[in-house]
Amino acid sequence: MRLTGGEARGRRIKGPGRLPIRPTSDRVREALFDIVGKRIAGARFLDACAGTGAVGIEALSRGARQVVFVERDQRAVRRIRENLERGPWEGRHRIEGSDLKRAVATMRERGERFQIIYLDPPYERPAPAGVLADVAALLAPRGVLVIEHRAARAPDLSGAHGLRPGRTYRYGDTALTLLHEGDGGDV
Repeated sequence: MRLTGGEARGRRIKGPGRLPIRPTSDRVREALFDIVGKRIAGARFLDACAGTGAVGIEALSRGARQVVFVERDQRAVRRIRENLERGPWEGRHRIEGSDLKRAVATMRERGERFQIIYLDPPYERPAPAGVLADVAALLAPRGVLVIEHRAARAPDLSGAHGLRPGRTYRYGDTALTLLHEGDGGDV
């Protein structure tokens, strides 16, 4: 796997190997950052269900101020750490090695907010509406939440209270659906 843009463009990071995770393809990562564009510079970015950490590391490479990675599989957490060691991002990231619901509850208690949230649950077990509502509560004013999902199956957005549905972008069997907080604009 390679980073597709930013200060570390072209740098290799470790893929999943034998880990039971599905990494976001280079093509979809590149498209994601084309979509969010200038929003990434200086943003707080949440990479939820982070897997190898490729999406969050790409955000760091492209100028995110801080990235928080949430991943429950401890083997994947080790892979994220290995991949973070490949770049100059010391002090700009944090890993929450627990399940999404628990990590989100902790971040809500701290009052954390993110300009961009990337939610990539396993395709076989999409995030339930309750988790979507919890994650959406972490979105900063004018923020954007991006859900990666199987293109043939739209995500359940019933828990996205207060968020405006945006566009869905398709890339083969993968899709990115955007949700906006307030008048976050259409991207």
